[in-house]
Amino acid sequence: MEKLRLLQQYESTTTGYRLAGRGLWTSPHLFTVSGDSQLLPLPGQARVVICGGGIVGTSVAYHLAKLGWTDIVLLEQGRLGAGTTRLCAGIVSVAKPISIECKMANYSNTLYEQLEGETGPLNQNVCIITGSFFLLYLSFYIFRVMGISCNIVKPKDIAKLHPLVNIHDLVGALHLPGDAVVSPPDVNHALAVGAAGQGVQILERTTVQQVLVEKGHVMAVETDRGSIECEYFVNCAGQWAYELGQASEMKVSVPLHGCEHFYLLTKPLQEAVPPMVIDMDGRIYARQWHGGFLSGGFEKNPKPIFTEGRNQLEIQNMQEDWDHFEPMLTSLLRRMPSLESAEIHQLVNCPESFTPDMRCLMGETPGVSGYYVLAGMNSSGLAFAGGAGKYLAEWMTYGYPTANVWPLDVKRFGNLQSSRTFLRHRVMEVMPLLYELKVPRWDFQTGRQLRTSPLYDRLDTQGARWMEKHGFERPKYFVPPGKDLLSLDQSKTFYKPDWFDIVGAEVKCCKEAVCVIDMSSFTKFELTSTGDQALELLQHLCANDLDVPVGHIIHTGMLNERGGYENDCSVVRLSKNSFFIVSPTDQQVHCWSWIKKHMPSDPHLHLEDVSWKYTALNLIGPRAMDVLAELSYVSMTPDHFPSMFCKEMSVGYANGIRVMSMTHTGEPGFMLYIPIEYALHVYNEVMSVGQKYGIRNAGYYALRSLRIEKFFAFWGQDLDAFTTPLECGREFRVKFDKDTDFLGREALLQQRQDGVTRRFVMLVLEDHDTELDLWPWWGEPIYRNGQLAGTTTSSAYSYTLERHVCLGFVSPPPGPEGLPTPITPDFINRGDYEVDIAGQRYPAKAKLYPFSSLFTQQKRRKDDLELSNLQGK
Repeated sequence: MEKLRLLQQYESTTTGYRLAGRGLWTSPHLFTVSGDSQLLPLPGQARVVICGGGIVGTSVAYHLAKLGWTDIVLLEQGRLGAGTTRLCAGIVSVAKPISIECKMANYSNTLYEQLEGETGPLNQNVCIITGSFFLLYLSFYIFRVMGISCNIVKPKDIAKLHPLVNIHDLVGALHLPGDAVVSPPDVNHALAVGAAGQGVQILERTTVQQVLVEKGHVMAVETDRGSIECEYFVNCAGQWAYELGQASEMKVSVPLHGCEHFYLLTKPLQEAVPPMVIDMDGRIYARQWHGGFLSGGFEKNPKPIFTEGRNQLEIQNMQEDWDHFEPMLTSLLRRMPSLESAEIHQLVNCPESFTPDMRCLMGETPGVSGYYVLAGMNSSGLAFAGGAGKYLAEWMTYGYPTANVWPLDVKRFGNLQSSRTFLRHRVMEVMPLLYELKVPRWDFQTGRQLRTSPLYDRLDTQGARWMEKHGFERPKYFVPPGKDLLSLDQSKTFYKPDWFDIVGAEVKCCKEAVCVIDMSSFTKFELTSTGDQALELLQHLCANDLDVPVGHIIHTGMLNERGGYENDCSVVRLSKNSFFIVSPTDQQVHCWSWIKKHMPSDPHLHLEDVSWKYTALNLIGPRAMDVLAELSYVSMTPDHFPSMFCKEMSVGYANGIRVMSMTHTGEPGFMLYIPIEYALHVYNEVMSVGQKYGIRNAGYYALRSLRIEKFFAFWGQDLDAFTTPLECGREFRVKFDKDTDFLGREALLQQRQDGVTRRFVMLVLEDHDTELDLWPWWGEPIYRNGQLAGTTTSSAYSYTLERHVCLGFVSPPPGPEGLPTPITPDFINRGDYEVDIAGQRYPAKAKLYPFSSLFTQQKRRKDDLELSNLQGK
């Protein structure tokens, strides 16, 4: 076979010839030059200092200025837009994996169109090519729910849209007519001009060296030209964001790491260049560039860089690597064979920064008040910059963004993810995943065993298969002896998984005997005071009433001023002035930050993170009381140990075990919080005594199934900062009449008066074949009477009901003027519901949370009975 011309040129290219330093674009304007080289004077103070003159930094400045901030200084160590912005591929696509990223990209697209007079025409459509029909359908229905214009096209129509595409191995494509390509420096320049026109000062060739902090708050920024006093600092330093955080007076964790990213430029072609193409299977993208093509991708073997730091010269002089780019070049020619006659113009090496979970970093840092971060764009800086800048500006202005950005919040990470070795290894896995199909319940394989329970080795030898949450290893399920471990570990599907029967057996044991789940990863705090300060703080932060007798457990939300959940936790009153707070695993940094933010400066009030001090064992099942009674010589019956109560007990030889009558599943049982030095002893004793009661280990998959069939909402999946207790049927946990005016009270009272406009529902699927049909996982559209009404937030197979159960939110259609309409119980109860799984709709039975005050007492009892009957099937 004759060698392709592009490959021939590749083979004859001189190794090491540096082209990337010339850059893809030329910055259209300089902001600091007066005459030849005179720098503008450095101001002595400003309200906000932004570090980074790329498109992310200029977007933040632009949107802050739009919201009325004028005393802003933007600092750039080189030339405006001369870093990654200058080299990026210029793609603005809304095809992103999660809702908030789609929203940001969609807003960016709209914003850049408004700037079109300065940026040039946005005339490129995008065609996402895939050999996986399900991926195509899944993306289509997710995008449609979010209001994004898209169409499914067949191979013959692909050929019409893009004649250069080889369609012989394709089953379809997703066409996104609203996507675009733009000139990044022009957009950057337009944003900078817009910001400068409203008073923002932009200074080039000024390097930020560190951020000075006083009493936990930003005080000043130190540069190579002097210091600027300020109230707020925004780290938009891109590739330098990690080092800048570490170099500050009080270190700030910005977990990202650089990788080389390559794309090819061809010389102009004779034929017209059609829409942009993203070929997920081939791991490439291709778009028009000056009459030719620009094509890059995300290879399976990325090259991490700058682990030991970087400088501006290194960024500008990245080496090309044709050997490394060859697999992507081969994929390009396989998808577009006619490009064999194209001539090479340049191979660009553009460094990009990636984060541990493929999502950008946004928000105020937990350790330093007034220090904000917007970085780690995972090669989507241009697509995200507009929306991300908008949300961060809102965050700084109002104290919160107008959308749920928790998946991007920098507080989802802690210092434990800041190891350079961890980041280097993780980004080598992250970069290829950008163009890979991620099946449900997949886990990262790098950076594992970072945080483990004292029982890890013991559980591992007993067949535990592991998942990771906030760096903590947690058991998914336990493989019985004789099962093929390798096949289970490699089980990847959207259908019925291979672990189905294993988890079913664990659920059955939880209901009929007793199971043990290691839940040591839970976040655990102790709040103490010498007087009533601890109680007063919790009464202010919590919607429920914490002024209860010692030993009582209160489940409560910590709400924001809008009534939304900042945290959902269980609080134990250990003594008059001491409280034990248990929160979800990934709330460790966020919850700590939320409490500290509202703590008064009082030396007699103390908050301690004791997550590492206790191993947590969840004993679930009707025989749990028998196991504990035998180990403690104490009656564990409800008469002697009521529900939602905590006692400090001896279990086996160990003293000081906090035993709580709750399980987070709705099943009978107990949580044991064990000082870590006693963990192995207590576990061994529990397993030994429990043999006669049929004890076995269980994992989080069983826990998930149990909590979803009991209609238990979970923070981060079902609850967030924009969800109120009234919307999810948890108003019985809100004590409006308690003495303290808690955060969110006024917002909830107003909402109760106006009426809620969406409700949390349980949907039990009917006519769904578990063996043959695609499973629901989360994010599926919910239809009521044929109209889109909401999306699912959680789902699991209920082994009790022998059906799939989905949880999610539904809303009625908007009113005549487009305003939200209050929802009623009849809207839920009298509708015909369907859940859409990749285009196939399945009928579902809808239920409101049984404790909703929207029901009369009679109606509530009737609904409880119906739910009980349903769960008994």
